[in-house]
Amino acid sequence: MAEDNSDQQPEEKQQRGSNDNVVFIGGKPFMNYVTGVVMQFTTQGANEIIIKARGKFISRAVDIAEVATKRFLEEQVFVKDIKIDSEEFKNKEGKQVRVSTIELTLGRK
Repeated sequence: MAEDNSDQQPEEKQQRGSNDNVVFIGGKPFMNYVTGVVMQFTTQGANEIIIKARGKFISRAVDIAEVATKRFLEEQVFVKDIKIDSEEFKNKEGKQVRVSTIELTLGRK
């Protein structure tokens, strides 16, 4: 689920390297995200994955983290950190809207 940066210049790849282990939650099927997280730990050898979501996808992000850590990566991975915040922006009608965000950091034991 990490972004494919293969078409970028090498210097751009280095700058965006921190995004390699970030999974942004959206409307794809639930198990696609779980598989992505598990694959990052198993085949990519990641020590840390950050799951990011906002708004209505926050509960889905929590579910993905729980399924990945408790069903697939038992005793290997744990929830290392949780950060919550909110973002404010103008919607299409020009009204100020605040949307909640969450970052779940999963770490290897």
